[in-house]
Amino acid sequence: MAIDYRRIVENLTTAVVLTGADLRLCYVNPAAEVLLACSARHVQGGLLADMFRGSPEFALALTRASHYGQSFTEYAMTLVTPPPIKTIRVDCTVTPIMDPAAPLLLLVEIQPLERMLQINKDEGVITQQTALRALLRGLAHEVKNPLGGLRGAAQLLERELPSAALQEYTQVIIQEADRLQNLVDHLLGPHQLPRRQHLNLHEVLEHVRTLVKIEMPPGIVIERNYDPSLPDTYADRDQLVQAVLNIVRNACQALGEQGRIELRTRVYRQFTIAHRRHKLVARIDISDNGPGIAPELLEHIFIPMVSGRANGTGLGLSIAQSLINHNDGVIQCASEPGKTLFSIYLPVAVAATPEHPARRNI
Repeated sequence: MAIDYRRIVENLTTAVVLTGADLRLCYVNPAAEVLLACSARHVQGGLLADMFRGSPEFALALTRASHYGQSFTEYAMTLVTPPPIKTIRVDCTVTPIMDPAAPLLLLVEIQPLERMLQINKDEGVITQQTALRALLRGLAHEVKNPLGGLRGAAQLLERELPSAALQEYTQVIIQEADRLQNLVDHLLGPHQLPRRQHLNLHEVLEHVRTLVKIEMPPGIVIERNYDPSLPDTYADRDQLVQAVLNIVRNACQALGEQGRIELRTRVYRQFTIAHRRHKLVARIDISDNGPGIAPELLEHIFIPMVSGRANGTGLGLSIAQSLINHNDGVIQCASEPGKTLFSIYLPVAVAATPEHPARRNI
């Protein structure tokens, strides 16, 4: 059986770059395209050293590897990518490929440290959400039974009371029991499996934008930056609408009377969500220019009952994360004064129907 090695390399999650002895790029795999935020066609023929402008020592090591044919690994080095410029930390391995019948090639493998840390963090968030739901289900069972008994006893007592004034007290008991029942139900989050269908994510975002515009102050502006090439995803529409709506409403509340919210979409190839790799992943960014989230809250904002507002319930983001997790995705958050960014990652359509044949995401 003939093995297509190029296809294997193109499906790796590790960024792989191949250069000639002159250190000019002759091959870049899709993972490297994502890392560099540019196409292989755009960087092909350019100097590899241009990718490592933040590490001149590494550029010298590349030259030595080309001259002497010695492999080496550099840990936690700084990589400054071509425009749009960004700085990232990576582990990098260089291996000379020597063949007497062919020119020298250098194989460069690049593993972003931040991405590995984020993958582990996403896995931790999903595991935490699963453990919390299991804990809350047990708690809900212990709380709901006494609540039902209290409510029933209050209803029976109300029938026996002769005075309407006294019945007001039983109504307080019944209403508070109902309120606690609703709170427990909200804590449990989604209680049904997703009803998946092929979805245009831009339609979902536009629906949320329409809903929020009705209730938000006139001083808040919602901007859109959509990727027209974004494919459909395969998820529960109602659950996605609820998750995005919770995040956008939180942004509106953080802004107060005026500010800016941006809805942005992009698509990524060979992207890993919580240790599961997907050929294509859609990313929805919801950002605002509000005051930001306090650093001591940032690591805990997806935990139920954690809120930065005095009158907040702390359930909106927890429910949003659970809904996205149910659709095989994850929500990430980064915040500083003047910018808060929530990023939703969802796998692109994976199920085939007669109307929507499966795509070849290669």
